[in-house]
Amino acid sequence: MERFAELLDRLVLTPARNGKLRLLVDHFSTVPDPDRGFCLAALTGGLDFPAVKPAMLRALVTQRVDPVLFAYSYDYVGDLAETVSLVWPASGGEARAPALSEVVARLATASRSDAPAVMAGLLDQLSPSGRFAAIKLATGGLRVGVSARLAKQALAVFGGVAVQEIEELWHGLEPPYTGLFAWLEGRAAKPENAMAAPFRPVMLAHPVAEAELSQLDASAYAAEWKWDGIRVQAVAQGGIRRLYSRSGDDISAAFPDLVGAMEFAGALDGELLVGDPKEGTGTFSDLQQRLNRKTVSRAMLARYPVFMRCYDLLVAEGRDARTLPYAERRALLSDFVAALPAARFDLSPEVPFACWRELDEKRRNPPHPVIEGVMLKRRDSPYLAGRPKGPWFKWKRDPYTVDAVLMYAQRGHGKRSSFYSDYTFGVWSGPAEAPVLVPVGKAYFGFTDAELKEIDKYVRDNTVERFGPVRAVRAEPGRGLVLEVAFEGLNRSTRHKSGLAMRFPRIARLRWDKPPGEADRIEALRALLPPG
Repeated sequence: MERFAELLDRLVLTPARNGKLRLLVDHFSTVPDPDRGFCLAALTGGLDFPAVKPAMLRALVTQRVDPVLFAYSYDYVGDLAETVSLVWPASGGEARAPALSEVVARLATASRSDAPAVMAGLLDQLSPSGRFAAIKLATGGLRVGVSARLAKQALAVFGGVAVQEIEELWHGLEPPYTGLFAWLEGRAAKPENAMAAPFRPVMLAHPVAEAELSQLDASAYAAEWKWDGIRVQAVAQGGIRRLYSRSGDDISAAFPDLVGAMEFAGALDGELLVGDPKEGTGTFSDLQQRLNRKTVSRAMLARYPVFMRCYDLLVAEGRDARTLPYAERRALLSDFVAALPAARFDLSPEVPFACWRELDEKRRNPPHPVIEGVMLKRRDSPYLAGRPKGPWFKWKRDPYTVDAVLMYAQRGHGKRSSFYSDYTFGVWSGPAEAPVLVPVGKAYFGFTDAELKEIDKYVRDNTVERFGPVRAVRAEPGRGLVLEVAFEGLNRSTRHKSGLAMRFPRIARLRWDKPPGEADRIEALRALLPPG
């Protein structure tokens, strides 16, 4: 467990991707089974301990530490796991630190009733860094800057294989991955993915800047609209049907209407959208009503029907089409989709263009508000897992921007736990002589490290009220901090006081030059809403 804790500490303090990669490879090389396998599962989201919740940890620590002292400590530190690990009283003995596999076994068998005792026993046995790692492991929020993709790339480097091989096997494997490590170390044969209807790693696109287009041959690329839904993969094989997200999560249970229409043998890549292919496409806000659900009511199915706009054909009738050029796959895809239920599947239309200037005009003025931009695909490109540079590009519509006033701030997590880095911002509403700020969104990225320090100082110097870990800052027409916020789109919302929901808001720049009273009004945002 201490080796796992040391790894987390070093990952948090290592900002460079290659540095994190070296740390992971070294860990896999020097830590034995099954601990390294459970470490891999923790990094890739493969462990779940439902009996341990943050509220239970708060109750547990206040049984050992004065509640007021804990509240002050938590406010100062800003991170629950770090606070608990530091203030938890030492047991006073020389207890043996359990192995990571032992910690996993205890947490996995803990019920809601005995989880507090199990967790307290672990915290008593561990050092402060070990406690921190155990809490992060139990609650599932490592926040060490390692994605599942980076962990798989570390495995590929460790074993001297292509990362695509790891990804092809991944969804047929289970922690602690002893067979996988045995293969990577040359001690056993490559594991076979016996899973029916398996997920196949998706191909991703690089953003393209207008300056780069001059170096590309327009005639070598086909263009398609980039729709504002979620990327999915529909796979049907041997009577098994599965719908996967881009990251490989099985989301079939949330979309039984689409899964029920998967009357084919093969694997399709495309975009999941709400609506009907012929009658119209709903917004991403509509799609969110269906996401992350274990079951869906009949009323929900009727109100928010879904369909798949197909981009690519990966497998057809047992034949792997990924090695074929895009132009050939496109022709096969057209015939394949034509045989599917038209209410649930349609073919993503290509966008004709003769030059980049013509495509740019279409990109800026798409025929539907749910279109985010265009995708560029080389006609001769095979379907390659990951994000290879060159075959596919995405040319998104220019983001919207709004000048908003900072209203609230909260500390971040991990290496940002000592900074106020999560911001709520608002725009003016009401009569001009007595305007009020209405919150319209939250953002926690987009700014530089230097700008983060500037905002953090402003928050500390201008706090007017506190609500637990949240600080309210001075925000008046004559005094406040204006943030230029960029976002991808706007939808109506019944969950927010403003009635608006932003898509991917981020801080574009700090407007120290602009008086708060000149920030935008809510009417300017409402004008951006799609019709309906």
